[in-house]
Amino acid sequence: MHNLITRDLNHVWHPCTQMKDFEAYPPLIVNSAKGSYLFTEGGPVIDAISSWWCKSLGHGHPRIIAAIKKQLDIFEHVIAANTTHPLLVQLAEKLSSITGKQRVFFASDGSSAVEIALKLAIHANQIKGQRHRNQFIALANSYHGETLATLNVSDLGIYKEPYQGLGPTCHFIDSIPYTSCCIAENEYWLKTHAWLETIKDNVCALIVEPLVQGSSGMRLYSTEFLYNLAGWAKANDIYLIADEIMTGIGRTGTWLACGHAKINPDLICLSKGLTSGTIPLSCVMIDESIYQLFYDDYNKGNSFLHSHTYSGNALAVAAALATLETIEVESVLEQTQQLSIDMYKQFKNVADECGKLCNLRWIGGIIAGDLPALDNQRVSQRIYQEALKRGALLRPLGNTLYWLPPLNTPEQTIVNLAEITLNSINAVYD
Repeated sequence: MHNLITRDLNHVWHPCTQMKDFEAYPPLIVNSAKGSYLFTEGGPVIDAISSWWCKSLGHGHPRIIAAIKKQLDIFEHVIAANTTHPLLVQLAEKLSSITGKQRVFFASDGSSAVEIALKLAIHANQIKGQRHRNQFIALANSYHGETLATLNVSDLGIYKEPYQGLGPTCHFIDSIPYTSCCIAENEYWLKTHAWLETIKDNVCALIVEPLVQGSSGMRLYSTEFLYNLAGWAKANDIYLIADEIMTGIGRTGTWLACGHAKINPDLICLSKGLTSGTIPLSCVMIDESIYQLFYDDYNKGNSFLHSHTYSGNALAVAAALATLETIEVESVLEQTQQLSIDMYKQFKNVADECGKLCNLRWIGGIIAGDLPALDNQRVSQRIYQEALKRGALLRPLGNTLYWLPPLNTPEQTIVNLAEITLNSINAVYD
């Protein structure tokens, strides 16, 4: 085990990590994974964060693995620019049915999907003769990816600061009605609306994480605020981009978080849970009116010439189609609603017993609360270390502790997670 870690640290630069931290706390060695658990050198560990929010159906779901193996015997990948195959068409039809969007553009990861949506919004306005409309609006505390363009429409300083000014202009809405249960507060909208009216003329698109801002600490805001934003965008011919990379595919108890606010975005970005975290895949669901702008003779310059080598990868497509079918066959959306009840009950008990968690908020398979600061210590690192010793993978966002387990996690696993969480908090704050 020591030799493997030494070899790892000699070569692997781990994502979203300060590598110096590994001097004191080495990487976790995972030998296998199944359902809601990782099996490590130190024993089983509850994957309480769905391995970066993507394991919608847990690890190694048999229906998904079987679909990948079946497709692997046929072919693993061919160029999608000039070819098609049955599963690709079936997945496109299924996604169209779920989202209400006829067109789908496949990519590889969430940042790529958002990048495609941003490019489409700028390019579509150029085709419409509105080249001056090349700016964006996003929410304060938003996160949409880590390419240069997606960082520019994000508002998390530590990720963005080194690259300021290297992408499109974005304006950030800072008056947001954050709540614990999505109750609307109309005064926020009145203030926001007045400000939006002053900047709208040069804006091509508004991009939002519907209802839940994940990376900034699982912040929830009101459905009415989102509904009003969508209505304003439509009234002003501004495209609405819904970044459903974390919230989509059942995470909030519906196929899309947009469904809670009854809005109809022009562009919808999906990834993470789309393949239940088996093989990278993302896509943008596109309104027909946008598609038609680009449907023209090649030499007229209206073509959308964006490409990914692995766009429409057959193995990923097979995994995604199996994921969507499994969610229906196994009534996972209904399971998520029960999971939400179970998680709230247990998380609330933890909060009551430890006296340290406040500002509880939850929706579907997401629940979070805030912990007090520690003098000269990182709360996230301390909680991670204590929970891991007790058998759970928790990765707090700053002082925000959250659970985001697979949507089909059994109730007893949530009970066990609650006990580990409570003991870990007590150990940190003793």
